[in-house]
Amino acid sequence: MKAEGTSSGQVLRIGSAINLAGGAISEYERLHAAVWPEVLSQIARSNIRNYSIFRMDQQLFSYLEYTGIDYVADMANMAADPEIQRWWEQCQPLQQQVPGTSGGEWWRTLPEIFHTD
Repeated sequence: MKAEGTSSGQVLRIGSAINLAGGAISEYERLHAAVWPEVLSQIARSNIRNYSIFRMDQQLFSYLEYTGIDYVADMANMAADPEIQRWWEQCQPLQQQVPGTSGGEWWRTLPEIFHTD
């Protein structure tokens, strides 16, 4: 992943994975059926587009496209947002990291194997 961001016209595609804690499916899906408007607004301000989360049994897979020029700064701004912090306080107890998640990550970043437009 190009952590510094993208150059003009490029999109950084990011896939990641995490597990749900036992019995957390219903609550996690309930939260995501009505994501807080402040969270959605911050996602957009952070230059994230086309963000999706998929579930297979207890595993979650996310996909997003980053269109900004400074990924690290945009993610730091997102993490500093009080509403994002409140949202994460709701979601993180429902999640369990997958093996191989590196330090500083909550969701494990997945390598892109194939892409076509």
